[in-house]
Amino acid sequence: MKNFLKLLALLLPLLLLSSCFDILDKVNVKADGTGEYSIILNASKSKTRLASISKMETINGKKVPKKSEIENKINEAAKIFKGTPGISNVKTSMDFDNYVIKLSCNFKKIENINAGLEQLKAKKILGKMIPTQIYSQSLEKKSLTRNKVNTFKADYDKMGKADREVFNDAKYTSIMQFENTVKSQTNSSYVLAPNKKAVKLEADILDLIFQKKQLQNTILFQ
Repeated sequence: MKNFLKLLALLLPLLLLSSCFDILDKVNVKADGTGEYSIILNASKSKTRLASISKMETINGKKVPKKSEIENKINEAAKIFKGTPGISNVKTSMDFDNYVIKLSCNFKKIENINAGLEQLKAKKILGKMIPTQIYSQSLEKKSLTRNKVNTFKADYDKMGKADREVFNDAKYTSIMQFENTVKSQTNSSYVLAPNKKAVKLEADILDLIFQKKQLQNTILFQ
């Protein structure tokens, strides 16, 4: 898949406890190519169930992660991002009362995000199948692209029934905001804002897994 999969893999033990979660993937790109990136996992709709499960040792044959283990994993990812050239102001927040987790950072160019993900994969925080070359941008061509990646349907099909149910009501939202005005885009699933300086995609995660909706998009600016 694309952007949401990096936290999907990172927080998989937590997600496997929930049948309902939302992921918000947001990027804000300035005219000079610098910008801000954030991703938020929100499982608050399942917080009552998660609170009960957190007291258990195992579920569906899997060890239930402790809050400290999840915190350590996210802090380790943040530390790696902080050490990636071009990435700064890395912040994390973890609300275990409502089960909302956020990772954000600034970048000098959007490809720095790709490099950070490569480092997470090298440190085995991300799995081998998780895509890392998410973005590419050309200031000269006035374009920004979310690159196409292979489908993850085969991996989904290998999951047990209980694990697949995690995705049944899961939602994904991508928001990309710009200083420059959008001239055109290649994916009409993204809704263009009235001011033509932002695009938004909302999708069921299952629709992304089965490729009923595509995340790849090339945006041209005026």
